[in-house]
Amino acid sequence: MSNTVKMKVQAIYFMLEGGKLMKSYMAKTDEVQRKWYVVDAEDKVLGRLSTEIANILSGKNKAIYTPHVDTGDFVIVINADKVKLTGNKLEQKTRFSHSGYPGGDKHVPYKELMEKKPELVIEYAVKGMLPKSSLGRNMFRKLKVYSGPEHPHEAQMPEVYEF
Repeated sequence: MSNTVKMKVQAIYFMLEGGKLMKSYMAKTDEVQRKWYVVDAEDKVLGRLSTEIANILSGKNKAIYTPHVDTGDFVIVINADKVKLTGNKLEQKTRFSHSGYPGGDKHVPYKELMEKKPELVIEYAVKGMLPKSSLGRNMFRKLKVYSGPEHPHEAQMPEVYEF
C-alpha cells in the first residue's frame, strides 16, 4: 500500500471512531474586524519600520491571516519627516521614475524627497513590500502617512502600536 492510501485509511478509521478532522480556517472579507493603529516614525529606521507596517496592512500579525483575503488593519504613520536612513542612503539612494518617453527618466535623491515630501519615502518603501496585485492596492489604501505629529483620524480611536 502506498503512503497516501495508508493516510486515507487512517483518516477513515479516525472518523469512524468519532474523532473530528481539523479544518483549515479561511477568512472571509465580511468577517474581518479592522482596527486602527498609530505608528510614530520618529528615530525609526526606514526599512524596519516599513516591514512592520506592511505586516500590519496585510494582516500577517493576526491568527486569521489568509493569503488571498485582505485581513489587515489601518495604519496611521506620524512624524514621517523624522525617519532615519542608515549609512549613506540619504545622499546616495535615489527614487527612479520614467515618463514613458525617450529620455524621460528621473532620479530624485532621497535627501531632496525628505525635504520636500517625507511622506512619499515611507509610502514607496511600504508599497514595495506589498503584493503587486489588486489585493496589494487595497492594502495600500489603508495606509495614512503624515509628516507631523497631527492626524485627522481621532474619530476612529486608533491604538498606539509599539514594536
